[in-house]
Amino acid sequence: MKAAGWMAAASTRSALAIAALAGRKHAAAIVLGMLAPLVAAAASWVIIERVYLRAPAQLTGVMITSFAAKMLFFGAYVVVMLTVGGVGLTPFVASFTGYFIGLYLTEALLMRRLFAK
Repeated sequence: MKAAGWMAAASTRSALAIAALAGRKHAAAIVLGMLAPLVAAAASWVIIERVYLRAPAQLTGVMITSFAAKMLFFGAYVVVMLTVGGVGLTPFVASFTGYFIGLYLTEALLMRRLFAK
């Protein structure tokens, strides 16, 4: 859980800093682009850590189920944000992509550390 808190703090601070640099016009798109990858990565990390520490043999099944759920979640989130949310396309996609890659890289490094124990 400690790692999820660090992911949330770092993502929130960086998104607010980027939004301040980009200006008010793009602030909502940048923050909303960060939000879904952060929620998904933090939630999946907490689940991965708990399952691995309790029953490592079940981790693969949990990760496959989690992957399917995240595909549906991300697809719906992007569609809603770009149609109903009214956010700017370029700042939203850039933010979403950057945070998606960064947070899942972080999660991969955390898994590497967890599995090395």
